[in-house]
Amino acid sequence: MPSTERNHSPKMTAPLTPAAPQDQRFLVLFDFDETIICESSDDALVRTLPDKELPAWLKNSYREGQYNENTQKILAYMAEQGVSKDSIHSAVEKIPPNQGLMNLFQYLQSHQQDFELVVVSDANMYFIETWLRHAGVRDLFRKIFTNPSSFNAAGQLVLLSFHSHSCPRCPDNMCKQVILREYLAERQKERGGVPFQRVFYIGDGANDACPCLALGPQDTAFPRKDFPMHRLLKEFQQSAKFKTNIEPWVNGEDIVDCLKKIVEEK
Repeated sequence: MPSTERNHSPKMTAPLTPAAPQDQRFLVLFDFDETIICESSDDALVRTLPDKELPAWLKNSYREGQYNENTQKILAYMAEQGVSKDSIHSAVEKIPPNQGLMNLFQYLQSHQQDFELVVVSDANMYFIETWLRHAGVRDLFRKIFTNPSSFNAAGQLVLLSFHSHSCPRCPDNMCKQVILREYLAERQKERGGVPFQRVFYIGDGANDACPCLALGPQDTAFPRKDFPMHRLLKEFQQSAKFKTNIEPWVNGEDIVDCLKKIVEEK
């Protein structure tokens, strides 16, 4: 019998109200893997395989900075092993959220007039949409920036690259700083020239450090404590040009406490 501990991730129970119009003062950006959810979504996929693990040749083919390509190889192998769409769907739904993240969502839901929410992730649209809908929080997010994905006729989930860019720090398929800068410009134009008062970026991985270079002294980066993003931001702090506030987190409640103080400043 499989463990029942992962069978149900917490859900938001209160009904979601439609997001406020274009008057939110703050923008909050979330990574997905190991930020919203407690693990890499690829790890959940591996548990759907008959042997519950990848063969050595596939593990050894992993290349740093090629997450999208690595995931494509895993998905192709899963299709060969007969793992169904339903199995993948169920595995994604069962991934637990990171500790305290549902409390953070509850807080942001109760302050929708202040916060606009966006996901920026190198995972893929099928995983993220599936998880957010199951958790009851999809409507909190105005936009999801991630790699396109869809099932082909053979039942394999196929990933595409989000975009191409020239940033030397980031994987070929995604630079989150490019996404953030373009989104801020687009939203300011849509908001009649009014920028967000503050921007908050919540993440954990090395590719979550790059977008923080686009943040200003009024903004805050929330790196998961002692994860790659946190270590890189500490290196960035050695430069006088980097003036963004850094607030490491272990639990979503740490982020709630910080946001509460900022909201109360108004």
